[in-house]
Amino acid sequence: MKTLEWEDNKLKLIDQTKLPDELSYVYCDTYQDVIVAIRDMIVRGAPAIGVSAAFGMALADIEGVDLDKAAEEIKAARPTAVNLFWAVDRVLNSDDPLEEALKMYEEDMATNRAIGKFGAEVIDDGDTILTHCNAGALACVDYGTALGVIRAAHEQGKNINVICDETRPRGQGASLSVWEMQQENIPVKLIPDVASGFLMSQGKIDKVVIGADRIAKGGVVNKVGSFMVALAAKHHDIPFYVAAPYSTFDNEISIFDTIIEERDGDEVRYYGGARICPEGTEVINPAFDITPKEFITGIITEKGIIDPI
Repeated sequence: MKTLEWEDNKLKLIDQTKLPDELSYVYCDTYQDVIVAIRDMIVRGAPAIGVSAAFGMALADIEGVDLDKAAEEIKAARPTAVNLFWAVDRVLNSDDPLEEALKMYEEDMATNRAIGKFGAEVIDDGDTILTHCNAGALACVDYGTALGVIRAAHEQGKNINVICDETRPRGQGASLSVWEMQQENIPVKLIPDVASGFLMSQGKIDKVVIGADRIAKGGVVNKVGSFMVALAAKHHDIPFYVAAPYSTFDNEISIFDTIIEERDGDEVRYYGGARICPEGTEVINPAFDITPKEFITGIITEKGIIDPI
């Protein structure tokens, strides 16, 4: 399952806003189309955003747009996922933007397979694994980070079960992660976000594996709600792993200096197209939160499992 592909000098993306009901595609003819796709979460997940941004730079080059200008605009699409900035800068510093983007595309798939291989080592036969948001094939070019760990364990013949929390307000755990697991016949159940602590207290979760949008000194930034899961896991002595490539690392800053994206309040006011609160309700809607390193058992990378930085 490839989230994105380069076809006839266009970027082809799975439209993740239509899943799980419809598998359809969006074609980006210009770098501005890529910006819209990233901003509107047609494509999401740090690795997928990064590679899409690289192809956005390639499109800008094909269009004859000044690459410094395009880089600034693409970087402004979403402020938190460090892969976006890493990818744009890497293409900007290359001799051939399209060749570099294609190289990053291939590297992402190999990287995720390596993450899965190392991560499967910590998954035991019979484990029930909780994951938050979507860090699967849909968050990357293919295979996935956190779900890549689960895929690899399943491919090794381990008898595992997966629990996805719904991941409010946009429901990526429900609409994307559950869908991915069902596509590969990996046993999966969906729970409300607020139920994970209770299930841990009942001994029904053995491991937690999530992805990351930024890893820096002191911890990890991931989809909002991750910190609450980490708190519950720590209390119940449940291993809490983060799966991410080195392109998600930002060694220059403290994790607590990360700009946390604040998204449109209507994502919270409405659910399934229906308003669920009084009109005019004020909303705080951070897209991400910070999990300090003391709550993290290990970070699963393409080079092995390491301690948080």
